[in-house]
Amino acid sequence: MLRFVPSRRERRLATPAFALALLSAGLGNGAFAQPAAIKSATLDPVVVTAARGPQPIADLVADVTVIGPEEIARSGADSLAALLARQPGIEIVQNGGPGATTGVFIRGANRGQTVVLLDGLRIGSSTVGAASFEAIPLDQIERIEILRGPASSLYGADAIGGVIQIFTRRGGSSLAANASVGYGTYATATGAAGVSGTSGPVRYSLQVGGRRSDGFNAIANPANFSWNPDRDGYETANVTASASYEWAKDQSLGATYFRNRLDNQFDASAGHDDRTITVLDAWQVESRNRITPAWRWSIVAGRTGDDSRSSTEYGEYDYRTRDTQYRWQHDIVLPAGDLSLAYERREERLTENAGFAVTSRDTDSAIAVYRLVSGPQALQVNVRHDDSSQFGARTTGTLAWGWRFAPGWRLTASGGTAYKAPTFNDLYYPGYSNPDLDEETSRSLEAGLAWSGEAGGARINARATGWHNRVRSLIVFMCDANYVCAPQNVDRATLEGVTLTADASWSATTLKASLNLQSPTDDATGNLLPRRARTYGSLSALHRIGQVLLSAELSASSKRYDDAANTRAMAGYAIVNLYAEWAAGRGVTLFVRGDNVLDRDYELAADYSTGGAQVFAGLRWAM
Repeated sequence: MLRFVPSRRERRLATPAFALALLSAGLGNGAFAQPAAIKSATLDPVVVTAARGPQPIADLVADVTVIGPEEIARSGADSLAALLARQPGIEIVQNGGPGATTGVFIRGANRGQTVVLLDGLRIGSSTVGAASFEAIPLDQIERIEILRGPASSLYGADAIGGVIQIFTRRGGSSLAANASVGYGTYATATGAAGVSGTSGPVRYSLQVGGRRSDGFNAIANPANFSWNPDRDGYETANVTASASYEWAKDQSLGATYFRNRLDNQFDASAGHDDRTITVLDAWQVESRNRITPAWRWSIVAGRTGDDSRSSTEYGEYDYRTRDTQYRWQHDIVLPAGDLSLAYERREERLTENAGFAVTSRDTDSAIAVYRLVSGPQALQVNVRHDDSSQFGARTTGTLAWGWRFAPGWRLTASGGTAYKAPTFNDLYYPGYSNPDLDEETSRSLEAGLAWSGEAGGARINARATGWHNRVRSLIVFMCDANYVCAPQNVDRATLEGVTLTADASWSATTLKASLNLQSPTDDATGNLLPRRARTYGSLSALHRIGQVLLSAELSASSKRYDDAANTRAMAGYAIVNLYAEWAAGRGVTLFVRGDNVLDRDYELAADYSTGGAQVFAGLRWAM
């Protein structure tokens, strides 16, 4: 493997000037064209995450990205983390390969400051306080919605950075079947199959899949005390099932089930085969009913589980979270606008072998969302009140506004509050906790300017979004002079920046570019928050020639620091990924992708490997 030591020229790849060049390059050639299949995907989709109810994305006053099934399939991404890393405003940290512990930073916010929803249910560990992205298989996902910016007024605690909602595959209006297999570098093998459809008033879907890989050595630095010169592979097995019964018009009852088991090897000691088995599951039942022409309601009861069992040289560790959730939401059409009123209850329970003093907490919530679209203007007001058995009551709110002030042009602005609850580890981990911790809180302002129109024979969309988010009472793990260590509410941080995005579509070609300029800093020291860059971005091109689809992507990032003191730098990088597919007929598509084709050696976390150049090939079949 070639070691990547950035030259002066390569370092400039992560500078604002370079990233702006990416944007302009993405819009400057009118000779390319885009296929009809791809063009259809650019039509305004309906989004539910930004307002807790369906809205055309063109009417939203929030900063939202939608990733549909076509984009997921042609992305060539080998994991959910790899797909999210290509989206504006998102950075990824990973302790090794695709099966390793993965964190997501939205707009510079911490890993635990993002809410993750799976088919509307919150998922994640109550001990760690974050979702297990590595345990969510990409082949079970039909659609992803990313809401950037504070959203506690919609979804409660932890939504300081934003919300990621994942929708699993569902049945369509006709019988359909699908299957896929693949094989590649590191003896990585995948397989998935499914069937879905409708039979009278019943709609159903069943999907199964699995993946395994020998992997590579998770820790690249032999000087690291956990270095073990072995391969750290992983195996997964997953299933998703759903069914719904429409017993009358606009009256339905449905259920969903999801389960994935991940067995991942990692390095925690020099002479032991360390591994973690993570089981992520979720189920729910839902009744959707129209009461009057202007009044609908939905009632949901469900539960998610996040079980983690680790075996290391130092012992066995077993943590299990059960998160039972209830929701009753009313959606009402008013003479002017729409109103959603909801009640939620969340019951968190955990069992583990560390002897926590408290193992449960309950939260009752009341939510109101008002939406109005009147001519060129749009308004959204969110208010939420959470009452927790652990830390008391907290009320958050958001006011957002949009204005189409000229053909193709739109201005948006918003302000709001959010908070993050301390985790069970923060509050009760024996010997290293603080039961008197307060919540982290934030106040934010955001403004955006968007333009859509035709130029040079292309359909162009461009957007600039700026944000300023002040976070107070940050929970920081500290040690005193006697090496007594515990988390404390001591720090403040400012998360601010600008995200620029643009895409241009012709009849057979699509170009996309994004640039993120940010300053996620610790107010006390002025240092960058760990593992976050000041500048990062991407440029991608997709072109169809007959039945062949070709795509290329460049991702670049400036340097980051692995520690809060900013003494351990991780160099900037630029990587290239390639993808090609051929529609061979009879529903069969052959594909091949190359990741990091220039074999760059780079880090997302200090000392941890990311893998060199990789190739993966396979086929998909759909009926």
